[in-house]
Amino acid sequence: MKLRIRDMREDHDLTQQQVADYLMCDQSLYSKYERGERDVPLAVMVRLARLYKTSVDYLAGLTSDKNPYPK
Repeated sequence: MKLRIRDMREDHDLTQQQVADYLMCDQSLYSKYERGERDVPLAVMVRLARLYKTSVDYLAGLTSDKNPYPK
């Protein structure tokens, strides 16, 4: 399964370092998430979904709908 986290980061004109800082992790770890070398923990996916104002399902490639679910 191809995650969309790199595409979303680039769409928002953010660097890996900026996203890693937001997640409070090392840039090298975040880079491994993007390359698929490490599984992304659910808590990290939720934070990324909030950052990009989308759903975890969209980031995970399970839907093509970028809109987040209603609260």
